[in-house]
Amino acid sequence: MVRNGQTAHDGADDRRVVVVLGASSGIGRACAVRFARKGDRLVLAARAADGLATAAAECREAGAAAVEAVPTDVMDEESVHALVMHATDVFGRLDVVVHSANVMAYGAFEDLPTRVFERVVDTSVHGTANVARAALPVLRRQEHGTLILVTSLLSSVPVPGMGAYIAGKWGQDGLARVLQLELRAARGVKVCTVAPGAVDTPIFRRAANFAGFVGRPPPPVVSADRVARAVARSADRPRKRRSVGPANPLVILGYRLLPPLYDRLVVPLARIGTLTREPIPPTDGNVFTPSRHTGATPADQLRDAS
Repeated sequence: MVRNGQTAHDGADDRRVVVVLGASSGIGRACAVRFARKGDRLVLAARAADGLATAAAECREAGAAAVEAVPTDVMDEESVHALVMHATDVFGRLDVVVHSANVMAYGAFEDLPTRVFERVVDTSVHGTANVARAALPVLRRQEHGTLILVTSLLSSVPVPGMGAYIAGKWGQDGLARVLQLELRAARGVKVCTVAPGAVDTPIFRRAANFAGFVGRPPPPVVSADRVARAVARSADRPRKRRSVGPANPLVILGYRLLPPLYDRLVVPLARIGTLTREPIPPTDGNVFTPSRHTGATPADQLRDAS
């Protein structure tokens, strides 16, 4: 059987089968390439078919044993189930599922449209639930496999102006902990989280924005590949939680041990660190529809359309 230019393999093949959601850009794409370099068999998923096709080509060039590209929206439960069925139909099993699909919004809570707030939260919480509902029954039946959820430093600390994203990430992290507890008896099945701090990816510039200025990752910033290395380590040696970013432990410690000082500092630091001085009119960004993969910011796209 041949699909997307690749020959399907049967269940006797011992090379890992890795599903990566959010694979069209950023952390997800870096994860896909890193697994490709290991010679794994990949099923790549994202909303944007054009970015997904480019990522698939990059993975083939990087050495993946096989690559399937399946456009998928994590908010569509049936679509996520179809993705998992496609992976098992083509390759016979699942070994690793990486969920890194995210959307973000900037703006004070009262400035965010309700539908934007709900969609950002839902993508983190319900999107993760949809992935878990589809993947975990397969992993349980196999009695092995790892689900890796890319969370965030912001699943542990609050920052003003990013309430929707943080509410979603706190919910996602809580769900991950529940899954870890509920799977304690299934010793071959693991749920891991990887929590990066600021990462150099397009999500900040593609975010919904009601703050008036284009977003950016606050320093210190790490590369997407550094996060992908942590994800790959979790696939090889599962651990409940890995944190990526030199400032993460200090930030979390300050929030937990010195909350009054944290509260005093985080407002001005967030204002300086999370927004550029580049103006942007209100935009939904890529919250509801994927951005065109042109490198343009939402501000550029709005100017082009005017």
